[in-house]
Amino acid sequence: MELKLHKPICFFDLETTGTDVTKDRIVEISILKIFPNGNKESKTWLVNPEREIPSRATEVHGITNERVANEPTFTQLAPQVYQMIKDADLAGFNSDRFDIPMLVEELLRAGMDFDLKNTVSVDVQTIFHKMEERTLSAAYQFYCGKKLENAHSAAADTEATYEILKAQIERYDLENDIKKLSQFTTRNKSVDFAGFVIVDEKTNKETINFGKYKGKSVEDILEQDPGYYGWIQSADFPLYTKKVFTSIKLRKLNTKM
Repeated sequence: MELKLHKPICFFDLETTGTDVTKDRIVEISILKIFPNGNKESKTWLVNPEREIPSRATEVHGITNERVANEPTFTQLAPQVYQMIKDADLAGFNSDRFDIPMLVEELLRAGMDFDLKNTVSVDVQTIFHKMEERTLSAAYQFYCGKKLENAHSAAADTEATYEILKAQIERYDLENDIKKLSQFTTRNKSVDFAGFVIVDEKTNKETINFGKYKGKSVEDILEQDPGYYGWIQSADFPLYTKKVFTSIKLRKLNTKM
């Protein structure tokens, strides 16, 4: 069984220096691009994060400072990564909550104004958690009957995630349609990927999802508390979150003109 695609989809996985989207950096990225005609393209890059890789991160993925010392930085690789994903939907394991926010953040740091307005994403972990509640290795064994060798190798994890999604579609008789799978795997309709801004189901407005204004419309807060926008821009939020606030602020100003 193959995925029914109307456009390419990129399964991807990141290994990083840690889990903080604003502070940590990518040390390995693997992308498996599947085309509607069934053709595949695969690329894996080691990345020099331009900082120390903590020992606790190395213990997870096995990538050391010495191993990436002479590898290109993400800024150097960004044009190749962008070229591969720009026309595709995205999929991964825990990708909606971590990999996509991290990737978008790195692209913005590299000066690439990447936007996912015309892209949908499928988080294979969400399907698994909704149905079985397990880890990637267990998912691979459960759905594909295989042992995941080289777990936490980006390439191995990416290939396994692709195989798991196809097996999930068959096992649960899910509709073989990327947009429908994206809807099924979406927890909250996040506007900024990191989940600081979500779409309220009742009002369909961008809504703040943290802090003292949680549950309030972004537009209303920017009007009621003019200093809030400045605080967002100067605080330690992801670059994409700041971009979202700027977009809403500019849209609000344009409607008044």
